[in-house]
Amino acid sequence: MLFNDIPNQSAVKALLRQSVQRQHVAHAQLFRGSEGGAALALALAYAQYLNCEDRAPGADDSCGHCPACTKTAKLAHPDLNFIMPVTTTKTVAKDAVSSKFMAEWRTFVLDNPYQGLNDWMQHIGAENKQGNISKDEAVQILKLVSLKAFEARFKIVILWLPELMHPAAANAVLKLLEEPPPATIFLLVSHAPEQLLPTIMSRVQPVVVRPFSEDDITAYLHAHYKVPEAKARQVAQLAEGSLGAALASRDANADHDYFEFFVKWMRLSYSQKAADILKQSEEFQKLGRESQKEMLSYSLGLVRKVLLFGIDPKFVPHLPAGEQDFVTKFSKLVTPRNADLLSKELTDAHYHIERNANPRMVFVDSSLRMGGQLRLAQG
Repeated sequence: MLFNDIPNQSAVKALLRQSVQRQHVAHAQLFRGSEGGAALALALAYAQYLNCEDRAPGADDSCGHCPACTKTAKLAHPDLNFIMPVTTTKTVAKDAVSSKFMAEWRTFVLDNPYQGLNDWMQHIGAENKQGNISKDEAVQILKLVSLKAFEARFKIVILWLPELMHPAAANAVLKLLEEPPPATIFLLVSHAPEQLLPTIMSRVQPVVVRPFSEDDITAYLHAHYKVPEAKARQVAQLAEGSLGAALASRDANADHDYFEFFVKWMRLSYSQKAADILKQSEEFQKLGRESQKEMLSYSLGLVRKVLLFGIDPKFVPHLPAGEQDFVTKFSKLVTPRNADLLSKELTDAHYHIERNANPRMVFVDSSLRMGGQLRLAQG
């Protein structure tokens, strides 16, 4: 993977490049970021950059065509090793260790490096079992680093989700971090670093990976998957910084225009026209429960955006042209005085839908309550 394949993350990319260019590469680094973010993708791009055979001095990326880059891009380089949570499955009935799942891992990561643990468990057919890095992996880790690099400058070990290590595996990793083998680099990719041993945390160099911005996700979906920009932005808002979540849901809500629905909903709520509210409640019911929840999550995010815009438009830059006019006008009705109560109504509605309440009743009740709060702003 190239750095250029990853949306934005310019500050982290620059930091990683500089560590190589200045020959200050730490033997153990912790890429810490939320699920669905760029942590694993950056670790992969960094690994390729480290071992690139034809990288020009000061180059911003690996060459992408030398033998090392070609093998690394396919996750097939003999000096690129992976440890990840696994469990017994129908194909691996006992002694579940990472090496037995490498074919599945390559397929999983090459398809989408922004996926999470649950996606991985489903990919390997774990059913309801939980994955971990077992005590059996401790022996495998020690064997893995006992050999010198085969053909690259560095032997690289990527540990995905080290917070799921069994104590025996964690102690084996700690020993290696305390006495690192020569020319071996450990890249730990964690979504919950606070669960790691303090002694491990003290021996790794942190690499903080920020969530993707709404603009990053919107641009990525539009450029790579031809999702219309308006729809891509709606998906991005729901994803809350997770490109993995955005990629998973880009097709699920493709038939729904949540922004148009929200605009109509707020106008009817403000007008308090019961017959029209009842009619739209039928539309809400037809969405289906998962789309109803997504619609409410989108609405909650948009209310927050409107509030920020009303406080200072600079807080909400780059509003899509289609939203600009509505947000400007609606911001007069969403103020610090009623924003918390509006948010509570939407959160409560989401809670009730999640627990199988009647969608029409939830929608009508929320509409009337929010209408009262919107009118309060002009009272």
